[in-house]
Amino acid sequence: MQFRRLGREGPEISVVGVGAWAIGGPWQLGWGPQDDDESIAALHKAFDSGVTWVDTAAVYGLGHSEEVVGQVVREHGGEVLVFTKCGRPWYGREHNEPTYDLRPETIRFELEQSLKRLGTDHVDLYQFHWPDPETGTPVEDSWASMAELVEEGKVRWAGVSNFGVGLLERCQRVRRVDAVQPPFSLLDRRAAADVIPWSAEHGTGVICYSPLQSGLLTGSFDGDRVRDLPADDWRRGSGDFQPPDLEANLELARRLQPVAARHGVPVAAVAIAWVLATPGVTGAIVGARRPSQVDGWLPAGNLRLTDDDLAELQRAIDETGAGKG
Repeated sequence: MQFRRLGREGPEISVVGVGAWAIGGPWQLGWGPQDDDESIAALHKAFDSGVTWVDTAAVYGLGHSEEVVGQVVREHGGEVLVFTKCGRPWYGREHNEPTYDLRPETIRFELEQSLKRLGTDHVDLYQFHWPDPETGTPVEDSWASMAELVEEGKVRWAGVSNFGVGLLERCQRVRRVDAVQPPFSLLDRRAAADVIPWSAEHGTGVICYSPLQSGLLTGSFDGDRVRDLPADDWRRGSGDFQPPDLEANLELARRLQPVAARHGVPVAAVAIAWVLATPGVTGAIVGARRPSQVDGWLPAGNLRLTDDDLAELQRAIDETGAGKG
């Protein structure tokens, strides 16, 4: 397993971490039904195999993901870094519909609820999940609240998710941004133009989410599987999983197979290794709902693509026209 430092002053972390969105189970923005026993086994498999961190959020499964993560971290016994997020509260809202809210009092309330579910007295990396377009709270006020939580010892490192460079600059003037979490994959390359270079310049760690583009780059998706997705799986409504984008996306995934064969690894490992080969990227967040899915991407933790591999993948991007950025 390769390790990299998360930003200028963060911890050393494995280059792959477990994403815990799907293990929250069925809810408004879920991935369909999920078996907790399989989730628990998947997390144990990852941690026993050298993965040192997990990324979750309060809103995943309306708290259930954090409960499962907390249970496994306690059972594991070794040091596992827990990264979670705030800013999409649903408490007391009709139909439990999440909103956007980064008011200082909401940030503190959400942290206390997360600590209870996780069964701990601190969060290793606490992150703003999304910008706040609804409450009118200046991001400087929100980030000052995050800085206070770090000073109080309830949060070890502070980060953001889905923030552009403009918001990052505003946060940076209040307190250092330890980590940023953008979407980044062979099919969504936009962060390479701005967020990732900015982070490299400012000593901010980058942990990318959706490196497998929600399963499209695993090598196991096809049109039939898309049609069979559960009715409550959010991907059914995503343009990436519908024509005409679906065909180009699946063709790009097929173009990964020769590279995977040369290295003797699954296709998913190649897709993640491409993300990790991008200068400025610290790590990749990869979802897993069952142990077999961990087996599919774990080899990315020590896979180093050659210049020829990277050139072949660039040709595949150009020739298929798949993705953005």
